[in-house]
Formats: sequence, C-alpha cells, structure tokens
Amino acid sequence: MKYIVILADGMADYPVEELGGKTPMEAAYKPNMDRLCSLGEVGISYNVPDNLAPGSDVANLSAMGYDPQKFYTGRSPLEAVSMGIDIKDTDMIFRCNVVNVTEDEPEYEDKIITDHSSDEITTEEARVLIEDVQKAFGNEKFSFYPGVSYRHALVWDNGPDEFELTPPHDILEKRIGDYLPKDENGKLLYDMMKKSYELLNNHPINIERAKRGLKKANTIWIWGEGRKPSLESFESLHGLKGSVISAVDLIKGIGICANLNSIEVEGATGNIHTNFDGKAKACYDALMSGDDYVFVHMEAPDECGHRHEIENKVKSIELIDEKVVGYLDRRLKEDNIDYSMLVLPDHPTPLALRTHTRDAVPYFIYDSTNEKQNSITSFTEESAKSSGIIVEKGHKLMERFIK
Repeated sequence: MKYIVILADGMADYPVEELGGKTPMEAAYKPNMDRLCSLGEVGISYNVPDNLAPGSDVANLSAMGYDPQKFYTGRSPLEAVSMGIDIKDTDMIFRCNVVNVTEDEPEYEDKIITDHSSDEITTEEARVLIEDVQKAFGNEKFSFYPGVSYRHALVWDNGPDEFELTPPHDILEKRIGDYLPKDENGKLLYDMMKKSYELLNNHPINIERAKRGLKKANTIWIWGEGRKPSLESFESLHGLKGSVISAVDLIKGIGICANLNSIEVEGATGNIHTNFDGKAKACYDALMSGDDYVFVHMEAPDECGHRHEIENKVKSIELIDEKVVGYLDRRLKEDNIDYSMLVLPDHPTPLALRTHTRDAVPYFIYDSTNEKQNSITSFTEESAKSSGIIVEKGHKLMERFIK
C-alpha cells in the first residue's frame, strides 16, 4: 500500500458573494476530488489547538501527524532547517519578509502594509535586497539569510525569548504602527525594520520594479520567532519511509526534521504559477522508487486567499484536482498499485479576511482497495460537516489515515 497526502494549503473558505454565495471549493470544477470522496471517508479535522495561532506551521505539523502541543517550537526554525542554516540551541530564529508599504506618509509608523509578498518578488531580486540588508544590519549578533521569493530568515545569536510580533499577512491594508514590536526585546528588531525602509525604498532593484508596474519590496518585516526544533522521525511514529514535496521552506523543514526526503521540483514556486505537473510526477516517481509515503504540499490556494484573488483561488483548486489528484489516481490504477490518498487543507484562508482561521477543515480518505459508496457527491466544507465525522485533534488524522 502506498500513502499520499495532498495538502491544499488554505483551500477552505467562507461563502463568497462574487461566487454567488459559494465557497471556492463549491465553485471549482473538481471531478476527481468529488469522485474519490464519494468512495471513501469524508469528515472535518481541527488542525489548530485553541491555544496556538492558526499558522501554516502549527496546522501542517498536525496534518503530518505531529502534535503541535508537543513538537511546536516556532515557525522560523523549521524554515531555517530547510534553508541549510546551521542553528544552535541558543539561537532565536525569525522569518524576515520583504514587504510593500505605502510611501506617502512621512512617518514610518503611519505607513500601510499592502502586500506581504511584494507582488511575489523573484528569488533573484530578493536575494540582492537581503544581501544588502545583511551588509547594513548584520553583525556578531544578527545574521540575515536569503530564501525563496519574499521569505527569508534572521538569526539572533543567543537571542532572548518572548516577543510580540505579528505576521504581515494578518495586517494587510492596516497601519503598521499598531503592530510594530513594542516590547523590550523587540526594540532592536523595530529599529532594523524602520531603517530598512530608508535602505530599500529607493534601492535600484525596487526602482526597476516600480518602472515595470510592480510593487516595491521596500521594508523588511520580522516575525515568527522560535527555537531549534526536534521532531521524532516520521518512520518511527508511523512505520513508513517517505518524502515531502513543496516549494515552501516551512514544509520542507518539517519534512527534513521528520527525517523525510525533501524532493526539489524545478519550477515549483509556491503560487498558482507553480509546476503542478512536475510535483505530481515527482510524487509518482518517489512511490515507484520505494517510498511508502509522500506528502505533497500545494501553496497556491493560500497565496490566492491572502491576495484576495477570487478567480485564481478557484482555478488553483481546479489545477490541483486535474494535474495532481487526477494524475496520481490514473497512473497508480494503470499500474495496478494499491494506494490510499488523504486530501485536505491545513487551515482555511478566507478571501474575505485575507488571513488564516482556526476553523475545522474538510478532508477525505480514499482507499483504492476498499471503495465504499457514500451519499456525498462533492468535496466541500459543508458536505464534510454533514458526514458527522469529526477529528478533534488534527494530528490524530494521520493515524486514522494510515490505519
């Protein structure tokens, strides 16, 4: 038996007026998900404990079968592991976005954050910016590391605990002064963020981006602090060896910490322009090469939710259905390979809110060796609720899936 998880990040949503009162899952044409869910188990899963923020870090740990109450040490350390940064137990690690803020206000605190991804800045452009940030602010205490697109890392050597930091995607179109670090430990971070605007707003990279009609990446935003993680191996917990496929350092980092192989796919971007075909083929190839389990992470619905891209969120679900779910179902059946597939979001990213919520998410489990017709004909938030099956602790869903 082969086990596949298709994690459609942020896919769940609320009814959208522009979609005739439907959610993107309800509006999307997704015949493969609908067919497979009608032949398996459908339910809802609470992936985010009440005392933790509904981030992709917490929710994906749950989806991969790790109790975040036990294993969660912060988001950024997981990303740093994927980036190959050598981190110590005494380091405090942060996510460092390059974001866009408005320019008209004379005071930094009065600026408005408009885009947490700076129009999904290219990795090559962002690398130049972060390297210049490191030259300006890096020292024996602080080190900045370039990552992918807008996602980068800051390591504070022997850094303190307890910060009050806010994810930038939670405060889109809001005045940043209400969310800047105000606590004692955050003063140094605040100072670098403020000075970074002076460094980046008229940086040659950003001048060129503005000429092309793109948003500038004109300030850094520091958040997501945490310590070096320690996870039990996935094989020791669940008895399966396998791989993770993602364009996102956070997910790669969870996989690496879980002793899963992290597969690189050319053209995987973490947005709707990702290489869906390449990810699906990489999953198939890994299973054919001996993996028992592959966790395929698709970031596109989440990014569309943050950016309030209604049509693209629907399209991203349709692409996952056609190019990933449909492809894998067809190829494995053609090869007479027994398999089980779990499809779910990690958390909702409602278009109306442009950030994550902790609501339960829909899931379905399909087993090619045990098809059971049920009354559910479409995989949606409401149909999953109607099944009456509830997984109260999301990390328990993996045991249910593999068992």
